[in-house]
Amino acid sequence: MRERGGQAAAEFDLEAFLPYELSVVSNRVSRTFARRYADAFGLSIPEWRVMAMVGRHAPLSSNQICERTAMDKAKVSRAVSRLIEAGHLARGTNPQDQRLIQLTFTAAGRRVYDAIVPLAQEIEAELMAAFEPGERETLRRLLRTLDARVSHLGTPAAADGED
Repeated sequence: MRERGGQAAAEFDLEAFLPYELSVVSNRVSRTFARRYADAFGLSIPEWRVMAMVGRHAPLSSNQICERTAMDKAKVSRAVSRLIEAGHLARGTNPQDQRLIQLTFTAAGRRVYDAIVPLAQEIEAELMAAFEPGERETLRRLLRTLDARVSHLGTPAAADGED
């Protein structure tokens, strides 16, 4: 195997590598949120993300959830199955194309979603309190710019094992 980068490769600082930093922060934020709702609602991070998408965009399909969340299909499929088993989601068919499955809340699922949203907003407010108002908008703009750049580079939306 040919050595590439020589000294630069030997001095690679993972902790200062942007993809690593983003991943660590994202994982910590997700786990902080998960700790606050897992016990009360019995939901995993992927299940909450599915619930959030259904709450905002229902009816929608599992494929649409994958596209919007950048989660892999297997993770979304497992989350959807567990949410249906728990009585939070219902499967229906698309009136225009009976082959397409659409997900919506059950009454119980809507109650859980309605209870979690204020908690999510509270956590977001706690996180954003670290920034001045102008910094908050700058952060959001920079994240959108970075996301667009990743899309431009043709990077897959999700890889196995990642959220």
